[in-house]
Amino acid sequence: MNPSTSAPAASVSGVARIPRRRWGIGALLGVGVLINYFDRINLSVAGPQLQTAFHLSSAQLGLLFSAFFWSYAMLQIPTGLLLDRFGVTRIGRIGAFLWGMASIMTALAGGFAGIFAARVLLGIAEAPGFPANAKATGYWFPRKERALATALFDAAAKFSNVIGVPAVALAVVWLGWRWGFAVTAALSLAYFVAFYVFYRDPSADRKLSAAEREYIRAGGATPEGTGGTGSLAMLKYLLRNRKVWGLTIGFGAYGYSFYLFLTWLPAYLVQSMHMSILKSASFAAIPWVCATLSDLLVGGWLIDHLIGRGMDETRVRKSVLVTGMLFGLAVFGATLTADPHWAIVWISIALAGLAAAAPVGWSIPSLIAPTGGTGSVGGIMNFVNNLMGGAAPLVTGYIVGSTQSFTNAFLVAGVGLVIGIIAFVFVLGKIEPIPDVPVV
Repeated sequence: MNPSTSAPAASVSGVARIPRRRWGIGALLGVGVLINYFDRINLSVAGPQLQTAFHLSSAQLGLLFSAFFWSYAMLQIPTGLLLDRFGVTRIGRIGAFLWGMASIMTALAGGFAGIFAARVLLGIAEAPGFPANAKATGYWFPRKERALATALFDAAAKFSNVIGVPAVALAVVWLGWRWGFAVTAALSLAYFVAFYVFYRDPSADRKLSAAEREYIRAGGATPEGTGGTGSLAMLKYLLRNRKVWGLTIGFGAYGYSFYLFLTWLPAYLVQSMHMSILKSASFAAIPWVCATLSDLLVGGWLIDHLIGRGMDETRVRKSVLVTGMLFGLAVFGATLTADPHWAIVWISIALAGLAAAAPVGWSIPSLIAPTGGTGSVGGIMNFVNNLMGGAAPLVTGYIVGSTQSFTNAFLVAGVGLVIGIIAFVFVLGKIEPIPDVPVV
């Protein structure tokens, strides 16, 4: 018998004696998102070089930026259902392997059509990522640690721009754009190996001690297993629920602004602020540093700290959620300046606010889902989020191509955030579990 699993359970109050394997799992998920986003941002950094190499218009470049998001978005609900049916372990392994293959295809592409096809495949491969992470953190973490656990993988999406954008820019400038994709392909395949070896759900993890297992369970972790109803019945039930729609509309508004900056920020600095690729990469890293810190400290640590001190869960989470979205409206400030330094200040404020809100949004599926429905709630939410992710670069490309300015593109993002704030305040309601599907 494994002694680590036969040890007596420690009391929940004895936090100091509880092992911390769950945080290793959280770190693994964070590394996966970090590499996942390298795959997404490399096209943004290589965009100006691709535009020259293949004689692409701004609209065509916007179409390439958006190709990933259409397949990624369309598969969110199906992959959510698959996650609830087959689990994080199996679906996560398949996805990690396929996204490495998609990066290899991009590096070998010979033109617009090849890159477009590879980006569509990348969207398919990465579709389970965030819903799977939301489901995994629900299994592995008690409610009072859920915000920081979620922030670990959500902050990695922001931090990827801090180290990924400069690194890919160096590879693109020194070695050519293909090497930017080759490096991320190697990292993706390495993560597949790590996930295959180390990730298990708590019930299947032989290295999880009895003490930590009980601590997680007693702290309100999401129960493992499937719901007592079929996948389609669960989906229909959730689509009729007001909480799901409040979360979905609000998070979709966040997604539009986030993906606008994720895909177009380097090009904005090159085209509107007349910077070189390397200089734009260094400037673009500044807002993402602010976003990473805000994600971890406000969206993660502060929320868990306040809830741990006994403050109302719904009030804390929704206050950070709405306040962060309000700070996102600083994107309007970028429309009023031609100074790159002030533009970066306004964009940094906007991204820091959005980053504080993001882990709250991603923690909500495991907090409100009925039994066996976390993947489905996350899939619905991320479906609309990534429809907006597909629309943002495409709409921005057409606006920039027709006006030769990013002003109207930023205004559209700000209006979307106002709609999202209304949904979070008036539609989402209290953050509490949705009743299980009634048995007929």
